[in-house]
Amino acid sequence: MDENTIKSKEASLKDKLHGAHTTVIGERQGKKILGTISQHEKVKGIVPSVITVRGKSSPGGNLAAKVLPHPDEHGNLRLLLTHGTSAQEIRIVTTVATREDGALLMEELNAMLFDI
Repeated sequence: MDENTIKSKEASLKDKLHGAHTTVIGERQGKKILGTISQHEKVKGIVPSVITVRGKSSPGGNLAAKVLPHPDEHGNLRLLLTHGTSAQEIRIVTTVATREDGALLMEELNAMLFDI
């Protein structure tokens, strides 16, 4: 990936990242995932939610990301990031207007995540 592509992803993510906090689990890899999603023309905003920790295990492990099924009635989506025992839900605000269009967008975003 060349330097211009990295700067473009960072700029796009910075413009689309909203909410009370911008902390994302997975450090650089988590930001890379959000940067990739922010490149999609139908993604209007990204809002990180609360980070939850389950169980008593050593932190770390692989970072996994999946756009969850069941978009809301306006086509907005949720992304689940998991890293070891930590999990974070990310809201994805979209420009689509229906649940059906949101389901199609979910498939496109999951395909983008598969390529990372």
